[in-house]
Amino acid sequence: MNEQATKKILLVEDDDALASVYETRLQAEGFDIKRVPNGEDALAAALEYRPDLILLDVMMPKVSGFDVLDILRNTPETASVKVIMLTALSQDSDRERAESLGVDDYLVKSQVVISDVVDKIRQHLSV
Repeated sequence: MNEQATKKILLVEDDDALASVYETRLQAEGFDIKRVPNGEDALAAALEYRPDLILLDVMMPKVSGFDVLDILRNTPETASVKVIMLTALSQDSDRERAESLGVDDYLVKSQVVISDVVDKIRQHLSV
């Protein structure tokens, strides 16, 4: 276990099976995890839980990941939170949209394994 303060990660994923895999792995890596299933809950949780990083799915019921990112970036309390989008959308246009909204990283689910995601999280949190 690291000596430094535990970094908090908000996992926003509507797929229960995938979310539990990530939750288990990230907890094993020593992170404090809170998981929410949709974009609406993500916005409330971002303010209440104060995560160091948000792992954000894009295609979700109610509010899309793009909308969540846009709102996070335009809310003073969450404007500087690191956001990594983890999505099934591999189109360049989706990536460009995420980048234009201020995403820190954009990972396509089919192109990464969980250890890649952990590496990216560590990179962004400098841990």
